[in-house]
Amino acid sequence: MKKFKNKDLAARLGVSGTLVSLVLNNKADQHGIRKDTQEKVWALARQMGYFSAQEEKGLVAPVEEKPGVIGMLVPSLNNSFIQGIIPYLQKSFHSIGLGFSIITKDPDDQRYDRMIGAFRKFFSGLILAGEAADDQTIRVLRTADYPFILLEKTIKSGRLNVVNTDKAAGIELVADHIKSLGYKNIIIATDKKSAKYDIPSIDKIVSTFSRIQQINKPVVIEFERSLTDNELEFSQIEQFLRPPFRAEMILVLHSDLVYPLMFLLRNKKLRVPQDIALISMEDGVGFDLMFTPVTCLKKPLSGLALKAANMIWSEVKNAGKGKFKRQVNIAPTLVVRKSCGTL
Repeated sequence: MKKFKNKDLAARLGVSGTLVSLVLNNKADQHGIRKDTQEKVWALARQMGYFSAQEEKGLVAPVEEKPGVIGMLVPSLNNSFIQGIIPYLQKSFHSIGLGFSIITKDPDDQRYDRMIGAFRKFFSGLILAGEAADDQTIRVLRTADYPFILLEKTIKSGRLNVVNTDKAAGIELVADHIKSLGYKNIIIATDKKSAKYDIPSIDKIVSTFSRIQQINKPVVIEFERSLTDNELEFSQIEQFLRPPFRAEMILVLHSDLVYPLMFLLRNKKLRVPQDIALISMEDGVGFDLMFTPVTCLKKPLSGLALKAANMIWSEVKNAGKGKFKRQVNIAPTLVVRKSCGTL
C-alpha cells in the first residue's frame, strides 16, 4: 500500500495539512473543528491506509480495531426499509474497513436482556433501528458508555445521536401533491399493530391538511389483519367509500399494508385510481411493477446509510463519550406513479 501522507489527504479534501494533523491526533475538538469535517477526514484516512501505516509504526490506532464489526439491531427483517438500506450500509462500512452484521430483536426472548451487556464482545458499536431502540436497551447502552446511534427512531430527548428521514418534509410533499390533484376527502390507513407508533405521524398529517382549505378533516382507519392470510375486512372501509364522506384517496402509512389493501379494492371491483386514488408514505418492493404502480415517498437510503456510518464511527472513535450529539433529518422524495391519478 502506498505510504500515507497527511498532505495527500488534505489535498483530496481541500483542507489544510494542519487540520488533518489535528484530527488524526485527536485534537480536533480542542480547536473547534466541526464534527462533520472530522468524519470526512477519518473516513478518507481509513480508505487511504492510515490505520495500516499506524500498525507498521507500532502505534495504537485511535479507532478500536477489534472486534471491528458494527452491529445493527432491527425489530424485524421483514421490513422494506431494513431490506433497502442494508446494501448501502454494507458498502459504507466496507469502504472504511469495518464489518457489518444484523441482529434481530425478539421482544419475547427473555435471553435478550442478558445479551445487551455482551454486545461489546462482538461489536465495536451498534445501530438501533426503529422500534428495536426501546427505552431499556438505550438505558443499558448509555450507562455502559457503549457507542451507539439511533436510525429512524423519534425520541424526545436531545442527547442521543439520531439519523432520521424528515417525516415533516415528506408530509409537506404529499400534502402539496394532493392539493394539486384537487382531492378533498382522504382516508389515512394504518393497522392495529402499528397504530400506537403512528400517532405522531397521524397528528402531523392532520395538522398539515388542516392548513389546506380544500381538504376536509381526514378519516383514520386502523385495519385488523387476518393472522392466516393477511386479508383485510372490507367493512372497515366500506362506509367511507359512499356519501356523505365518499373518500377520494387513501393515504397508506406503511408499505406492507399497500399489498393487501390493493388486493381488497381490486377484489371489490374498485379501480385505482379511477374509483379511488392511493399514495403510500413508504416505498415498497415492487411498487413500480404492480398492476397499478404506486405513488410513494422514497426514503434517502444512500444518504441515511452514509450519515449513519460516519456517525457511529465517530462514536466508536470517542469510545461512546463524544461531547456532541446530533439529530440529522434527511428529506425524502415523492415518486409519482399511476395510483395517485396524476399519470
